Amino acid sequence: MPLISDTTLLAESYGSMLLAPEVPCMVVQWHGFANRQQFQSLMDRGLTLYEQEVQRTRLLGWLADTRLVGATTPAIQQWLAHDWNPRAYAAGIRHCSFVSPESVFGQISVQQYTTQTEEATSYYIEPAHHHTLAEAKRWLRQVLR
Repeated sequence: MPLISDTTLLAESYGSMLLAPEVPCMVVQWHGFANRQQFQSLMDRGLTLYEQEVQRTRLLGWLADTRLVGATTPAIQQWLAHDWNPRAYAAGIRHCSFVSPESVFGQISVQQYTTQTEEATSYYIEPAHHHTLAEAKRWLRQVLR
């Protein structure tokens, strides 16, 4: 399969939203720390882009490139678990493929998200963790089939 480059749909200093058509999936890519408003804004805009793209691409995944993500506050974690995740599930997201964070603070944040997501009873989103972007894309491509 020829390598297709990801298309940048949104770019901010703290993160970007990309479309990876070969998977296919939306990629939220963190460039470092994002405050609560920035984090929620990028995730919400990303979900809107997901909802638009899923109209064209019926099987569409969600990938979080969290290699450079920073610590997230308990308020962000609660928002993800009780606000964003239910909306993501309603939009069709069933799997979230992560590229593992490099920092211990990022690792703690992603692990907290994973635990809360796995314990949820009102929706089911399967998180999976990978060491590289290529592994994360490969796993997501397989589960979307």
